[in-house]
Formats: sequence, structure tokens, C-alpha cells
Amino acid sequence: MNNWRDQALALAGIFQSATLVERLAKTGSAPQAQLETGVYSLFQLNPDRTEEIFAGADKLLPGLKVSQQILQTRQHPEYTDGLRYALSVIYLQRQLSKNNDLLSIIGSRLDKAKAQAEHFELTHENVFSNLASIYSDTLGTFRFRIQVLGDFNYLQQQRIANQIRSMLFAGVRSATLWRQLGGRRLHLLFQRKKLLRATSELIAHIESIEH
Repeated sequence: MNNWRDQALALAGIFQSATLVERLAKTGSAPQAQLETGVYSLFQLNPDRTEEIFAGADKLLPGLKVSQQILQTRQHPEYTDGLRYALSVIYLQRQLSKNNDLLSIIGSRLDKAKAQAEHFELTHENVFSNLASIYSDTLGTFRFRIQVLGDFNYLQQQRIANQIRSMLFAGVRSATLWRQLGGRRLHLLFQRKKLLRATSELIAHIESIEH
């Protein structure tokens, strides 16, 4: 197993979710396929390979590109909010990892949500509503809260709020994976070159297949 490659995929999952949160909050919409990838990842608990969590590495191409840009330069004003959400879900995941009771609640409720998603579809409003309530009842109880900034007209709409919480939840899922693979916040500073190389190789590989 190429650990840097797997860490790069997990990190891309975090950034993809964080970027979706920002887009939903500011524009009220986000690409359906990317929302689907985020929801799908929440239901993959025992995969054999890292990319199986996202139904293939190609599903993370948008997140890989964001990750690449952030790792390449410290100056990235266009990703200020997205980066803040990414670092916030990494922090939130660390808090969650210390709370076995909440972890077991999340596990059992995700099992039920998975059955619901199979009945409807991954991006059905009922699925987003269910995932948002799991997030609010568990991760939403921590003292640390992620402040989502955007257009109030979108943020106050229940449908969009549910999608935002679901994508924050998906971000925490990717952060869990990242930590399981040995990822640490310090890697973003001290192992940037290795992560960037792995990320760039993944992008090149996916784009070579797609063309």
C-alpha cells in the first residue's frame, strides 16, 4: 500500500467536502455527482482499498485539484473558507475519536440511513435530512462548532442546511480515514512535498484515463 497515495486521497476527500460546504453556503447549489460521492463515503465502513470509500479515485478529482493548489502555495485567498472548514473537520474528528459512545451511536444510525438511501437514492432529500440529524445529534453537541459563512437566504433554507451538515459529516468521514492512514495536521506543513507529489500523480493518472 502506497501510504502517501492513500493519504492524498483521504485529504482530497476532506477538501472536496469542505469546498462543497462553501459552495452550498454561498451559491445554494453544488455538483450532484460530488454530493453523491460525499454521501456514499459515509456508508463505506470496511473497504478493502482507500478509493473504494469514494467509488473510485476519479470521483475525487475536484478535491485532488483543490488539495494540489493548497499544497503548492501558502497563498490561496480563494480557499480561505474551504481551508478553514477542512481544518475544522480534522479537529472535530479528533474530538470524536475520543468519544466511544458517540462513535457507536453514529455507527448504528448510519446503518439505518444506509438502508434508507438504498430505498430512495443517495442524494434524496430524506437521506440528507437523516444524515444532517445524525450530525446535529452527535458532532453538533461538541463545544467546538464549525461556523459556516455564506448567503443568509441559502443558509436558512432547511434543504441546503441539511446538505451542508451532510457534507461536513462526509468531511469528518474523510478525516477519520486520513487519521487511520497516519495523516496528521503537521503533515500539511512538514510532509507537503510528499503529499503534493502523490496528489499530482493521482491527478495525472485520472486525467490520462479520462482522455
